[in-house]
Amino acid sequence: MDVETSALEEFVVGFVPTVFYLPDYVTAAEEEQLLNNIYKAPISKWRTLKNRRLQNWGGIVHDKGLLAQGLPPWLEHVTHRIYAESKLFPSAINHVLINEYLFDQGIMPHQDGPAYVPVVAILSLGSPVIMNFTPHQSFKNAGGMTGINNDTISESAPSHMNESLSEHRPFSVALMSRSLLIFKDAAYSDYLHGIEDSELQLYDEAINVNNALLGDGQVPAISDLKIVSSSSEYGGGTIIHRTGTRISLTCRVVLKVHKSLVKLKI
Repeated sequence: MDVETSALEEFVVGFVPTVFYLPDYVTAAEEEQLLNNIYKAPISKWRTLKNRRLQNWGGIVHDKGLLAQGLPPWLEHVTHRIYAESKLFPSAINHVLINEYLFDQGIMPHQDGPAYVPVVAILSLGSPVIMNFTPHQSFKNAGGMTGINNDTISESAPSHMNESLSEHRPFSVALMSRSLLIFKDAAYSDYLHGIEDSELQLYDEAINVNNALLGDGQVPAISDLKIVSSSSEYGGGTIIHRTGTRISLTCRVVLKVHKSLVKLKI
């Protein structure tokens, strides 16, 4: 592990050494304050998509870079903390997407675009969820993966094309309320990440379930999380029953920053 990632060595989860899971990264009071600020934003700040809605902060991302706008102080505070404590970003975080997911909403497997530095931090608020990582199309034979939709894949090729296919197999991470997930390098470029559009999600096989990194008490006693015995559809395992809303803050860095449309030349 390099010098940059050594600060988070104790938070590495799973077999990919650049996936970090930090439970209880913010307090309940900080979570409430963040949610208050998010929902105080003007309705025009929300963009409604087919299966969720989102807010864009930091400016417009284009394949030529970022048409920048400053982050509000309440967002700058938390992003600066992530930048300073993780030591994984090359510069201050300058772009944040805030996604709102209802109990049965998710996001299709995808890879972030080439405009971003290959490291992302996701702060989860509200209802827990399972995020699935599947090998990039180039590694689709690893772990028996087939049929990944080309429309979900970035045009940029993976950075580890010469690695053995056997090293690329699917995995999932349980994202509990107030947790921070960071992934970079191979985990960023060689995998797609997504969340199923389902209120029931398999919990047992998440890579951070059995290593005491889920947070206080392993399974928080909150109304949005219900661990129930699953049906045979889930192989008799344990599932998360999502009953509330989840808010995620996806924090990234765009290196090419432009101050005007003229320089951006869209």
